[in-house]
Amino acid sequence: MSATSGKPPSTSNGGSLSRINWRLPYASRRSPIVASNIVASSQPLAVQAGIKILQSGGNAVDAAIATAITLTVVEPNNNGLGSDAFAIVWDGQKAWGLNGSGKSPAAWNFDQYAHLQEMPELGWDVVTTPGAVSTWVALSQRFGKLPFRKLFDSAIGYAKNGFPVGPITASSWQSCPERFVQFPDFLSHFCPAGHAPLAGEIFVRTEMVATLEQIADSNGESFYRGELADKIVRHAKSTGGWLTAEDLDQHIPLWTLPVSQTYGDIQLLEIPPNGQGLAAQIGLALLAHFELKGPDCAETIHLQVECMKIAIRAAFDHFADPDAMRVDPEELLGREVIKRAAAKIGHKALATPPALLPGSADTVYLTTADADGMMVSFIQSNYQGFGSGIVIPETGISLQNRGRGFSVIPGHPNVVGGNKRPFHTIIPGFVSENGKGRMSFGVMGGHMQHQGHLQMVSRIFDFEQNPQAAIDAPRWYLDTDYSLILEAGIDTGLANELAGRGHRVTIVDEPSLFGGAQIIFNLGDTYCAASDPRKEGQAAGF
Repeated sequence: MSATSGKPPSTSNGGSLSRINWRLPYASRRSPIVASNIVASSQPLAVQAGIKILQSGGNAVDAAIATAITLTVVEPNNNGLGSDAFAIVWDGQKAWGLNGSGKSPAAWNFDQYAHLQEMPELGWDVVTTPGAVSTWVALSQRFGKLPFRKLFDSAIGYAKNGFPVGPITASSWQSCPERFVQFPDFLSHFCPAGHAPLAGEIFVRTEMVATLEQIADSNGESFYRGELADKIVRHAKSTGGWLTAEDLDQHIPLWTLPVSQTYGDIQLLEIPPNGQGLAAQIGLALLAHFELKGPDCAETIHLQVECMKIAIRAAFDHFADPDAMRVDPEELLGREVIKRAAAKIGHKALATPPALLPGSADTVYLTTADADGMMVSFIQSNYQGFGSGIVIPETGISLQNRGRGFSVIPGHPNVVGGNKRPFHTIIPGFVSENGKGRMSFGVMGGHMQHQGHLQMVSRIFDFEQNPQAAIDAPRWYLDTDYSLILEAGIDTGLANELAGRGHRVTIVDEPSLFGGAQIIFNLGDTYCAASDPRKEGQAAGF
């Protein structure tokens, strides 16, 4: 339910909050921060939750988990208890990957979707097994220092006492009454007063309190095999859902070694598919065949775009559940394969067929680092804003619509079916250099993410820009039809030159389209961190 703070009319649509223009019309000039212990994320309340854990003796993994848990409460448009998650952990010596994505219900089959041109957006037909909670548990058990229960303190406090809704979160929330009109349980939880909360309004999520406490006290067991699992399954049975007790019980997050791709003196590390991180590595492998003139010139952007066209095409053609992949990542990164593809890139834009899968811009990314050298790159997502619309009554559990990432094309490795992990857009990134952890980073934003990884790596390691400058710079975005969208602030002469090379160019003043980056860069004795002004978050440290 929604509650007020007792201050003047801050909770009514006609009150003082509705008169504030929250738009930011000027270019950011944020400063990077330098500290020995750092958290960077898209929501400041969640960042502070991570900082508290570090100050309480926790390590970077503890801080990442606490930040992620808090984000499910305070940024529900982008993630929730029913989300998936991925992580890369640098333990001080080595990188470990964790694929926390869930599989589709075992009862699914292609025939139920065969009549569709694409996967649905809402409802049980796109709900896959949630993996975020299992990701928190696995990380805590393997790397954490503090008790798992301690990591929930801030989240439980905000659920019980309320939190002020951020302006970007509030903007996303406003479409909910119309988008989810057929989902009464969703509206009861997220729009209890009949409308979405405004920026600055205090919003209470009382139903989530007991849920968070059960997850904390049971080390996640209640969510997959206990009382919470029973509630999820009962609601599925009563409303036409597919998730079963067996689907939840059999879910296991996958520990994996990240795929490493050399780029100059560094190695870009990504989780192997079913995520799309491999596309960033393919793009960089291709880019390594060219001399780049400068970070903001048409020649450089043209080459980056052409490299990503090839990489994105590979992602849409090949990436799928690891068990369904027909081409190994090593084959797609093979030296001769990359060399032949790079040779096709010239002065003019390549004609590339349109992509086959939908994209989404709704995700949370966070990164943490501690004074002992541990660094965490972590991403968590509903997929599309607020997910499927399915909310389990009296729990605050909102379920993702990650099944929308499947293909309905017969024979495609990512074709929809039972007991499969879908293609995922969410990817944590990490860079090592000379055997040391150098940079933990990510760029929220669905189809923007692998493109953002390439742009951040190139700006920082090709052109030695500091992380905040790399984040603040105007970006480019290849849409799923391979048209080129440039962010407002890019020089119009540069845009004209790109158009002259054959790119279908538009300039757009819409920050959410270009994602939201968070970066922690290891300076050796300390860290430098930056947070994207396109989001409402921050980097903080001590």
